[in-house]
Amino acid sequence: MFFHVRDLEVRARQFDVEVAPGVIDYQDAKLRQIGALKAEGKAELVTGPLGEIRVSGRLAVLMEADCDRCLEPARFPIDSDFTLYYRPVDEGYGDEKEIDAGEAEMGFYDGEGLELNEVLREFVLLSLPMQRICSKDCKGICPECGQNRNQIECHCQAESVDDRWAALKQLNS
Repeated sequence: MFFHVRDLEVRARQFDVEVAPGVIDYQDAKLRQIGALKAEGKAELVTGPLGEIRVSGRLAVLMEADCDRCLEPARFPIDSDFTLYYRPVDEGYGDEKEIDAGEAEMGFYDGEGLELNEVLREFVLLSLPMQRICSKDCKGICPECGQNRNQIECHCQAESVDDRWAALKQLNS
């Protein structure tokens, strides 16, 4: 669904969509959409001459990614309200320059409007945790033997070596 600025000048547009897995490219090979993404809300023009668009609504989806510690699949449910703001790049916004705190939370669009799937993609990526782990108690992979320490209790002893003093040890030899 495309929100054209000229249409939004007349009235806000409502949306109620269901997006199947594989339609939105999250640009992360380790991130997968499990089941349909459901979103409803509206897009509206908040400042006429600037072309600033506000998209608000509710989104629900189940995402899956490889755990950053053990590499096993980990699920991340997202069910939340959202409000995102976008300004056109061609109005001088979005150029590389110093921005204020309000503009730091602003997105930018190029052309005549905004694609809804891009808005949904952005909100999903913003909603995911920075470190994607399967559980807070995940033990990860053993750096010595490579076993998943959540499944097998290995008895490897990782020897810590402090190379900062290696040159001084050679002087005593």
